[in-house]
Formats: sequence, structure tokens, C-alpha cells
Amino acid sequence: MTRITPQPGIMDIALYQGGAAHVAGVSNVVKLSSNENPLGPSPRAIDAMQAAAASMNRYPSSDHGALRSAIGEVHGLDPERIICGAGSDEIIAFLCQCFAGPGDEVLYTQHGFAMYRISALAAGATPVEVTERERCVDVDAILAGCTEQTRLVFIANPANPTGTMISEGEVARLADGLPEQALLVLDGAYAEYVEGFDAGAKVVEARDNVVMTRTFSKIYGLGGARVGYGYGPKAIVDVLNRVRGPFNVSVSGLAAAEAAVRDTGYTDHCRAENAKWRSWLAEELAAAGVPSDTSCANFILARFASQDEAEACDEYLKTQGLIVRRVSGYGIPNGLRMTVGDEDSCRRLAAGVKAFKDART
Repeated sequence: MTRITPQPGIMDIALYQGGAAHVAGVSNVVKLSSNENPLGPSPRAIDAMQAAAASMNRYPSSDHGALRSAIGEVHGLDPERIICGAGSDEIIAFLCQCFAGPGDEVLYTQHGFAMYRISALAAGATPVEVTERERCVDVDAILAGCTEQTRLVFIANPANPTGTMISEGEVARLADGLPEQALLVLDGAYAEYVEGFDAGAKVVEARDNVVMTRTFSKIYGLGGARVGYGYGPKAIVDVLNRVRGPFNVSVSGLAAAEAAVRDTGYTDHCRAENAKWRSWLAEELAAAGVPSDTSCANFILARFASQDEAEACDEYLKTQGLIVRRVSGYGIPNGLRMTVGDEDSCRRLAAGVKAFKDART
């Protein structure tokens, strides 16, 4: 009998299931299950990635200096306090690896992103779920859930899969109320979809117990390139860099991300298009009898009368070539998360949901 066994916590991790991309026997499929930018990346980012292909025989920069400088210039951040990773998922993993372990607790909210729990378990820490209030982060519930063992607290703002967000004042209240040994992590994967929002940068800069993470996978359209970053106190970033692999972001990923973040006009265009069709889609769904909370991201969490109705709608939409995301695994069995696509996709989706609802009346 083998004595080779994984570390405690590893086997408690369910294999992550990404959003589906195909429906057997159905053509002209539209994938609206992974919150990808339907407009794609900036043309400048595509050009930069193509140009970088000629240098693929060389290792990438180990300090990511050019990308950190670009991020700093565009977002008004100190490059010395930025760490880059293979998506913000890697930064989340670094945080758990460095600041949580056996006997420690990692808090996240009821409908929080799956990687918080997964990364906590991978580090040997204990994940602790706290309740939300009507699908929104509840600061009082988080503070009440903290103990002497709490080391990390994760919240996404705007949140996934709900699309809701809390104010800067509430974020600051949370940071100030945490026990002294705990670090607050603000996941800003969808921050760029909120006009004028800094994802919590001012909260980070005013304290020594807050880190924010950002990604190039959403509004920048670089999910396939796997680039993200974290921003926090220099002492925290120095710790994270000790476990970061020296070449963790590829040559092409670095080039594409730098070009993408500098193309602010294209980012503004993507934000405006998303806001336009997000509002339109939410109104159409509501008219069809499918409510949703006001979304601050690039998706809508459509709520149905029951889990059975949500799953039936999902199956019907598949027959129409429309792939959305069930979110029962996030504690919302009667919900379907629907990415805001381009105009054609949104019109097809709205028509599909309306046809489903009409057929049941």
C-alpha cells in the first residue's frame, strides 16, 4: 500500500470547472459563461503579442519592470508596490502561501470567488465562509466572523458572481476593523467596469493591512495570456516576491498587457459598450419576469423562481446556441450568470430567455 499522500486540505479541493464553450450538435454557439470581453483585446495588444513572438526563445524579464511602470503611469500607482502574476489567481495563491497555513483561517463571503477557498486549502489553511446580505458583502458579518486565527480576508468588489459592490467607506471600515494579524485582500477583477473607480487603491495606500489584486483577463480581453497583478504595502509585496517564480509571466503576456493598459481609449470604449448593453439586457430580462441585482461588472446574475426553472432555462438556451453559467456552486441555485456580450449576443440572449418564459406560461 502506498505511503504517498497529498498534504492535508488538497483532497478537499473540488476540480475547478471553467465555463463551457461548446454545445454538442449546435452551431453558431455564443459563449457567455466566462465573463470574457466580447470585443476582444486592444488591436495594440494583439500587435504587441505578435511582435513578441520573435523573442520567444528568450526568457522574459524577471522583474516585469516595463509592465509595472506602465500600470503605475496609467493608474497612478507606485511601481515598486506592484507584483505581476499569471492572472490575479496566482497573486491570490501567493497570498495564501505566504500568510496562511495549518491552524490559520481564511475568510471569504458566502457567494465569493471559488479560488479563495481553493487557495486556502492548498496552503493548508482553514477556509471560513461568512454570510452576505441579499447577495452583497456584509462588513459586519465579516468582522463578526474574524478570530485570533484569521490571517486573510478576501472580498471581490465588484463581486463575482453577483455583480454587486460596496462603497469605499465600507471597505475602509472593514480594513480598520480587522484584527491586527489579518490582511484584507480586495479582488478588483471587474473594477475597470466601474467609471472612475480605483479598485481600493486609496484604501491600500492609507494602510499597511490591505492588498488589491487586478487582472488583464476581463476588460482588457487577455484571459488567454494569463496576466494579473497585485498592489499593496512594499513589505507585503517583498514577501510575495520571495515565492514568485522569476519567469512567471511570459514574454508575449508582458508585451500584450503593457500595450493593453496604455490603450486607455480602447478600455474606455469597452467600458461604455458594456454599460450600454448591460443596462439593456437587464431591462429586457426584467420585462420577461427575470429579475437581477444592479450589476457593476460585465455580467448579470439572472434570478429565477427556483433551481428547476434556472436549470430548465439553461438547457433551453443551450439548444439556441447560448451558453451561460449555473451558479449553484456559489450558493445561488436559482441563478444563471450571463456575460454581457456584444449587441447580437445580448439580443439573442434576451430573445431566448423571453421565449423560454413564454413557453412556461
